[in-house]
Amino acid sequence: MRHSINAKRIAIVAVLLVIIFWLIGWYWSLSPDTYDIKDRLKTSSTVENPTQIAGYTITTAMIDVSETLLDKPGGYLSNDVIPPGVLLDNMPAWEFGALEMIRDLALSMRKDFSRSQSQSMENPYLTKAHPKFNMDHKSWALPSSESSYADGIALLKQYREELASTRNSNSQFYTRADNLREWLKQVEKRLGSYSQRLSASVGSARLNTDLAGDRNARQSTPVANQSVVKTSWWELDDNFYEARGASWALLHFLKAVEIEFHDVLEDKNALVSMQQIIRELEATQQSVFSPMILNGSGFGMLANHSLVMANYISRANAALIEISELLNQG
Repeated sequence: MRHSINAKRIAIVAVLLVIIFWLIGWYWSLSPDTYDIKDRLKTSSTVENPTQIAGYTITTAMIDVSETLLDKPGGYLSNDVIPPGVLLDNMPAWEFGALEMIRDLALSMRKDFSRSQSQSMENPYLTKAHPKFNMDHKSWALPSSESSYADGIALLKQYREELASTRNSNSQFYTRADNLREWLKQVEKRLGSYSQRLSASVGSARLNTDLAGDRNARQSTPVANQSVVKTSWWELDDNFYEARGASWALLHFLKAVEIEFHDVLEDKNALVSMQQIIRELEATQQSVFSPMILNGSGFGMLANHSLVMANYISRANAALIEISELLNQG
């Protein structure tokens, strides 16, 4: 009898733990809301007219996005080794997508935005910050991902502080069309990859176009002229949330770019295109009312959330390519 009572107690405790872990996991898996860059600057900036300081807005956006990875409910989950964090996969995928956009911008901040010419020196803060964000996103000790990213954020804050200081001319940010174009070219490739991976949720035969456009081009190993591409069922939701996280981060970066490069975009007649990209990325952040990411077959009965996400990203990417061409014009 006593053994029966103990078994029941253990079963009740186990069920309660499962329910508690599920509720915590559900809460931790909620994507952070988008926010207005100008409102955030008004509440967090310690300088007057921050939007008038070249580089201050986009550096602040980069800091805020990075801090969100660490400070959102549940904190940073990608390197968790105990429940319930270790049992989650959607939010870690979201974190990785946002992190990839941070890494791309950190690289461009280091080699383009903060330098006036190809022969100019790199900014010391950005030189140190860039590798900090390239720490393995699953590292949990010696050092942990969070500590490395926090160090990168601290260096960005030092860089931002010098941008706002009229006494210091060592740290600069140049709102040049060529600098912006270099970063946008990186973003194009990133979005193109997400679009292809999301579209592969529906299996399709694809022709090999790797060497198209250059008759003298070669590649390392032979590849079939045609292949069937289809994402594994186990990876569908991960691809979706990774693209959603990347779009969330990019949305805020482009909102900052709209402020920083307003005159440049207006001069190139590209401001409206930038605003359209922002709208497309805002659409990627709409609430997902389904309890799981559905994978309907093309025009089938069920929705295909991956194809919907791919549509928004493809349209944003097409507009980015157009802006890059406009920025390249004299």
